[in-house]
Amino acid sequence: MKLLHVASSARFERSASRSLSRYFVDRFTERVPGVEVQYLDLVRDTPPHVDELFTAAAYTPPAERTPEMHACLQLSDELCRLLLNSDLLVFSMPMYNFSYPSVFKAFIDNVVRGGLTYVHAADGQLVGQLSRQKVLFITTRGTDMRPGGAFAHYDALTPALRAAFGFMGVQDPQFVNAQPVQFAGIEAKEAALVRARQDLDAIVTDWENRL
Repeated sequence: MKLLHVASSARFERSASRSLSRYFVDRFTERVPGVEVQYLDLVRDTPPHVDELFTAAAYTPPAERTPEMHACLQLSDELCRLLLNSDLLVFSMPMYNFSYPSVFKAFIDNVVRGGLTYVHAADGQLVGQLSRQKVLFITTRGTDMRPGGAFAHYDALTPALRAAFGFMGVQDPQFVNAQPVQFAGIEAKEAALVRARQDLDAIVTDWENRL
């Protein structure tokens, strides 16, 4: 079984999202021995942003691509295969200005690929190829955006993730959102992290039971 752990916080030692995702992966691998973990740090290894050559190459049939096009798509191809070959996907990120970090947007632009993470069926329908993977998003938010709160309507991160990964076939992603962690007092921040760790513990058990 393969687990892909993807981090995207600009912070390292002081990152709450990185700490929470390590917490989850460590506990899951303790409970389920033999899991192969691959780690991808999008800050240290940021995929290139989409440019004109990438766009032309991605929409050119593989047999018609030039060597330059193939070279341009090489990393994107590898990232797509990494997702497709993984059984469990764990993504961690802070919310930056209401949505995901730019490095994660670059990742999404590299992995939403026709013929790889989604295909055209015979009837013309688009079929996402990540329907078998379990997916967990671990996010941190500076303020409290839980439903019913004054800032809930500012959460553009959750629908953006659901849309991109739903298009690639992910039907039931799980979310653990630690909030508030930045614009809050020490007690409120610690309470948010405690809630998040409790939610992660529950998902560890859920995934273990469903394997």
